[in-house]
Formats: sequence, structure tokens, C-alpha cells
Amino acid sequence: MPRADFYLIDKPRFREDPLLLVCELARRAVGAQQPTLILTRDFEQAEAVEARLWDFDEDAYIPHQMAGDDDDAISAVLVVPPGVDTDDRPLVINLRDTCAPGQFERVLEVVAADPAEREGSRARWAQYKQAGFEVNKHDM
Repeated sequence: MPRADFYLIDKPRFREDPLLLVCELARRAVGAQQPTLILTRDFEQAEAVEARLWDFDEDAYIPHQMAGDDDDAISAVLVVPPGVDTDDRPLVINLRDTCAPGQFERVLEVVAADPAEREGSRARWAQYKQAGFEVNKHDM
């Protein structure tokens, strides 16, 4: 059964830098050898995620790249702006306002502390549940 985990940002360090949580989730995925897609809302967010992955942890490099290059298949983490087609991967970190498309085993929904973001996440929660996903919530 596929799984959807909602990570609700609450701690001050994540409120101040929401991409920090995205990087921590990506690092865990790489550690677990899970090829991962990070679906961003727009190209600017994709660039911000990619930049944050570079300077996230000076002791641990997270192999990543922007999707759309010929060697997408080799990178552990692909940052995917809207409009870029990629092959499905087992794990998806979703930053978009809609449910993650494609076939995957697990999706991690990162939800900002903003009330409008929380409202959108409730709709996605219901859609995943209706699609047969096991759904979980984590306060971060």
C-alpha cells in the first residue's frame, strides 16, 4: 500500500527555513538509498531547493541535480520544477499545491505553518486517502 506522510512545519528552525526540512528529508532518503524526486511549485523554488542542498551540510553531500538533463537516472535526488517530465521514483517529496502525480511507494508532503498551506494540505490528505494511501501526520 502506498504511503503519504504529511510533515507539518511547527518548530522555529523550520519556520525560519522551511527548505531545511526538505534537505533533511532528502538526506534521509539518500541514506536509505531511495531514489527521490523533489517536486517544486515553480522554477524559482527549484533553484532555491538546489542551492540549499549544496550548502545544507558541510559534512555530507546530497547527490542531486535539476531534472531535465540527460543523466537524470544517475542522480539520487532530482529537483523537478513544473513542466519537466521525469521517470517515476519510489519516493517523492512534494512541495506543490496538488497531489504528487505518477507511481511511487511513498510521498512526503512538506506543509508550511501558513494557514492557507494547512487548508490545502487537508484537501490533499483526503485525495490520498481516497486513492488508497496509508496517511500519516508528523509535527515538525
